[in-house]
Amino acid sequence: RANNDESFLYKDAFDKTQIVIHFTAGYLKGDIATLTTPGNHVSVPFILGRNGSILNMWSSSYWSYHLGPGAIGGNTAGSKRTIAIEVSNIGYLNKVGNNLVSAYSDTDIYCGLNETGYYQKLDTPYRGHEYFATMTSAQYNSLITLLRYLTAQYNIPREFLTEDKRYITGSAAEIPNFKGIVSHVNYRESGKWDFGPAFDWNRLINGVKA
Repeated sequence: RANNDESFLYKDAFDKTQIVIHFTAGYLKGDIATLTTPGNHVSVPFILGRNGSILNMWSSSYWSYHLGPGAIGGNTAGSKRTIAIEVSNIGYLNKVGNNLVSAYSDTDIYCGLNETGYYQKLDTPYRGHEYFATMTSAQYNSLITLLRYLTAQYNIPREFLTEDKRYITGSAAEIPNFKGIVSHVNYRESGKWDFGPAFDWNRLINGVKA
């Protein structure tokens, strides 16, 4: 923030063993405001804009809460040993007439059904929803670049969960101990959709491991 406020993070460095990918369920200006709320220790070191910009909010060696209450293995322990990346993306969409709207309001039109480049419709709904906003190509490219950088910087394996475990909440015996790259849904079952099958995991994995 312009006033140099940093009351939304903890300047304590911890060893990092995992990277957790999120989407913001919002738009960039609001995303930044929410994740830098003074005194509210919910934040992330990186936000990816739709144009591919990588916003580095604070040092990734520090930490803030990002997994949420009830997270597998504990919100505090998990947030300390992981690096969080938020992709600015509105998330799931609801169909109203010929439009798709955000979860916030039936009048917050995201796109029309004819604008197929802006959303993906799943054949099988994921956690109750079948329409999801797509990530931009620039965001995929930036996410791949950032993940390659962070895995090298912190010596985190460029490993991903197998597809049968990728979209589900894992066990306390497995997820906290997995060294690699996961997403928020692996830690939280209720109210989380980031990232499910409406995401090009093959593009990400191939890019990171190239």
